[in-house]
Amino acid sequence: MKVATFNINGIKARINALPDWLDESEADVVLLQEIKSVDEAFPREIFEDCGYTVETHGQKGFNGVAILSKLPLEDVTRGLPGDESDEQARWIEATVIGDQTALRVCGLYLPNGNPVPGPKYDYKLSWMERMQTRAAELLALEEPFLMAGDYNVIPQDEDAKRPEAWQEDALARPETRAAFRRLLNMGFTEAFRARTQGPGHYSFWDYQAGAWNKDDGIRIDHFLLSPACADMLEDCQIDREIRAREKPSDHVPVWVRLRA
Repeated sequence: MKVATFNINGIKARINALPDWLDESEADVVLLQEIKSVDEAFPREIFEDCGYTVETHGQKGFNGVAILSKLPLEDVTRGLPGDESDEQARWIEATVIGDQTALRVCGLYLPNGNPVPGPKYDYKLSWMERMQTRAAELLALEEPFLMAGDYNVIPQDEDAKRPEAWQEDALARPETRAAFRRLLNMGFTEAFRARTQGPGHYSFWDYQAGAWNKDDGIRIDHFLLSPACADMLEDCQIDREIRAREKPSDHVPVWVRLRA
């Protein structure tokens, strides 16, 4: 089973590029972030014609997450538990029925948190606490699951071309990294780092200041695998070349291959 995550930065802007990538990638399941569309306006027919079931949790103009799956989906839920007043569309879950295993997938778009300090950063940290609570609930079931998407977290300095430029940013603040480590320490495997070590691996390049041409990137799109899911891990890669194409997102896809 191949599962990918991709922050597309607007479904309307990526309406031609995304189906092309889907055809090439042959991903069974795709977790999308920043669809920037209400559910009713999402162009599901395009993806259904590609063989995908489409589940969305949309919001007008910003945020929004979705699951595309060639495999059967069950028990789709929307919204991160823990705060009924939170109206931001940043979390979607479903169980994917694979050939050998039922896998729970959680697609997420973690808040950016800037500027720091301020209410947006407080929201980011509280959202991460809620995510940790949900992760604990899923871990208690002792079934395979993963949490993947745009975490807006630079885990370590090696995950940025210029780490000094991010020291006071919400993506790399000590509190942000500590919250991410608390998640990992619950028993998760960070799939990319389980397969690839060292600097120079990025999933986001800003549109400004020629960041792509300078390879001035950061790695903020991650797969966290539960122990049972980590046992199924075969590979994890970043499709970096997608950033060089016409009308790209500022993110590129990241994917895992699982024995499922």
